[in-house]
This record gives sequence, C-alpha cells and structure tokens, in this order.
Amino acid sequence: MNGLIALVIGLLAGAHSATWGMYKDSPHEGFTYAKYFRSIMLSGIIATVAWVIIGFDVSRAPNMIILFGLTYAIERAMLEFYKTFLRTEDQSKYFIPMQFHVFGRVVESKGKRLLLGFAYLVIVAAALAAVANIQNSGANIPSWVVIVTIGSVGGWISAFGGAWKDGPIEGFEILKFFRSPAISAIYATLAASFTDNYLYIAACGLGYTVATIETYKTFFFPSKPRGKFQGKEIEFPEMLHKRQKFVPIYASIWIAIIITVIAAFNQSHSGLI
Repeated sequence: MNGLIALVIGLLAGAHSATWGMYKDSPHEGFTYAKYFRSIMLSGIIATVAWVIIGFDVSRAPNMIILFGLTYAIERAMLEFYKTFLRTEDQSKYFIPMQFHVFGRVVESKGKRLLLGFAYLVIVAAALAAVANIQNSGANIPSWVVIVTIGSVGGWISAFGGAWKDGPIEGFEILKFFRSPAISAIYATLAASFTDNYLYIAACGLGYTVATIETYKTFFFPSKPRGKFQGKEIEFPEMLHKRQKFVPIYASIWIAIIITVIAAFNQSHSGLI
C-alpha cells in the first residue's frame, strides 16, 4: 500500500510541474501528451525509488509532505540539467537561451557542455556530502541557523542560477534575486516541523519554492509572456483556450497539498523544530 501511495504522490508532483510548464509554453511550442506526461512519469519513478531507499511510511501526512517536496526538487533538477547541458536544439526560438550560455552566448560544443555538466554534478555532490557530514558530525547547531543556511540553499542556487541565465538579458532585480531564498526558508521551516534531516529540509525548501513561484508567475499573470519567449510570436493561439481545461487539475493538487499540511500538523509529528 505504501508503494502505491508513494507512486501517487510522485504522479501528482509531476502533474503539478507539467501543468504550469504546459500552460506557459504551449502557446509558443504547441502541446503533445508525450511531453506533458514526461514529468508525470519521471516524478512517479523518482517518488517510488525515494520511498524504497528512505523507507518512509507515506500513509502518514507528515511524510507525504516531505516526499512530495523531495520528488518535486529532484525532478526539476534533473530536467533543468538535461535542458542546460545535454539537450541540443535550435535556440533561436527563445528570447533567453535554455542551453548553457555565457552572457547570452550559447556554448555550442556539446563536448564542452558535457564537461561543464560533469563539473556541475561534482560541485552538487560535494555540497550534498558536506551537508550530510555536518549532520553526522553531531554538532549542536541552532535550528534557525540550519533553516536560514542549509534550508534555504536551494533558493540560493535558484537565485544565482537565474541571475546567471536571465540577468545579462533581462537585467538584474534585487528583489527577484532574494525572492527564492526567502521563500525557501519559509518552506524549510515547514519541512523542519516534520523531519530533522538537513537534506530533506533543503530539498523541500527548493521543491515547494519552485511550485509556488511558478504558480505566481503562470496563473497570476497569464497574459505576460514567459521570459524565455518574451517578444516571440504566439504560434499556437488555440492553446490559449485549450490550456484552461488543465487548470482544475492544478488547483486540485494545491488544495490536496493544503489539506495534507493541515492533516500533518494534526497528526503526531516531530522534526528539527
């Protein structure tokens, strides 16, 4: 039963990210179910594997919250890595290149991008190992310090990554830069109510931050073109209407998350705070 619950959590996490992605991109790129279900299936696999490795009792609401955030963060990280370092496609359709670039100039050599991608993975692995070592050291670190530093690290990665990718083209906005770390700290506080594992807290901080910011950008400003398509013509105007059919799915997932959070606080739970 736990395995089935883990799979469902993963599928919901994937449906959430797939829906906001489709909603913003489909007027410019069109819609295919194969692309839409990509994140859904990947997230289902991620959540199931994570459940097997970690051994969560996901019949309990607190663990559902952690697994959803963890799955969301891993799926987003994997797809962004693929788009940045592995995928090769025509970048002329974008206002902001999706492949790795330096001040707007795309690194065309796949070999160089692979090398850069490997270096990136090494840095990420080293950072994760450092966080694990800090926790295993048994150091008595105040919980608020863990949340502000380790808990918000995903937000800082997002902020610096966005500034590197978008800043040279769109310009730098100080409030936008600090937005992700601040929201990550809030969600890290939520996660810290249900777990004392630093890595899970950091991952949830990032996962729920991406979900929140993308919801804000996508559905609060639906007529504003996504940054990467700014100034580009709408090639599939019919999707402006068809995409509305997916909004109830998206809203239902958010409602399920809120209900689960409420249930989690009403169940016995423990964590870093």
